[in-house]
Amino acid sequence: QVQLVESGGGLVQAGGSLRLSCLASGRTFFRYTMAWFRQAPGKEREFLANIRWTVSPAYYSTYYADFVEGRFTISRDNAKNTVYLEMTSLKPEDTAVYLCAARSSPTGGSISLQYDYWGQGTQVTVSS
Repeated sequence: QVQLVESGGGLVQAGGSLRLSCLASGRTFFRYTMAWFRQAPGKEREFLANIRWTVSPAYYSTYYADFVEGRFTISRDNAKNTVYLEMTSLKPEDTAVYLCAARSSPTGGSISLQYDYWGQGTQVTVSS
């Protein structure tokens, strides 16, 4: 069983930045595909970004939703079992609950059903 705990959300003005963190339990964290999604009231959950291990060549690849437009950056620190989402140039429409997700294999894409574990989420509110 993997537990995910998000942190770093809060209230920020439009144009500001936030860094979200997601702490994961589990001894094989380095193999997990980690992702960030968000869900606003009355809207479906939407994929933001993921980071996963690529065997050949050996590195972590990242993948982003088109609408992220270079404003968000996903990264991970395996020594800390933590994945991050750096968000810049925030807009009021970015207001949502941001959720961390994990898939216990180095595969997976942008579909929420592909992920095995979810955190409770952290609220991000962007004021205009």
